[in-house]
Amino acid sequence: MVITYHGGECIKASVGSTTIAFNPISKNSKLKGARFGADVALISINDPDMNGVEQVTHGEKEPFVITGPGEYEVGSVVVHGFPSISNYNGANRPNTIYQVTLEGMDILFLGALGTKDIDAKVLESIDTVHVLCVPIGGDGVLDAKHAHDIAVKLEAHIVVPIHYGEIGEKKALETFLKESGSENLKPIEKLTIKQKEAEALSGEVVLLSA
Repeated sequence: MVITYHGGECIKASVGSTTIAFNPISKNSKLKGARFGADVALISINDPDMNGVEQVTHGEKEPFVITGPGEYEVGSVVVHGFPSISNYNGANRPNTIYQVTLEGMDILFLGALGTKDIDAKVLESIDTVHVLCVPIGGDGVLDAKHAHDIAVKLEAHIVVPIHYGEIGEKKALETFLKESGSENLKPIEKLTIKQKEAEALSGEVVLLSA
């Protein structure tokens, strides 16, 4: 699996010819987005910063769009969406947490989650977390400390921080890396990982350049 970060909360995950887009940035957002083709687009909340389906409709690819809780199977991609709450942009509204299984790898994408107190039934439904994508920016989503706490609670093998830089609190990344004991971590362009490699890690923070 190859994972890249495209600013805001936009994550691209690919295995072979299958590509998944998480919270792509809309062309109506003030954030700078990326354009690429996806087979599946997962939208956590209906906000221009995270609902850019048109940006991942490209070439021959028109994504199957998922915008809320439920169970979905799209080709080799299995998705479970769990309800939660966000206060992003000052509005208390639904957020969907997505667990995606592809080629034996489990990605847990928290989206714009606004509280570390995830419903116990949701936690019971989440087993292995090979890759956790966690917002750290505060201001309506998890702040850096709570993001670290939830990564530990979920026993994630790999932790990828999102929602920082142009979006969220200015020192969010610095604080998160300090909380995680990864102050000297350098960003990498992409994460290329296999299931066995991920399972050999425990709480490994991976910083992806946008």
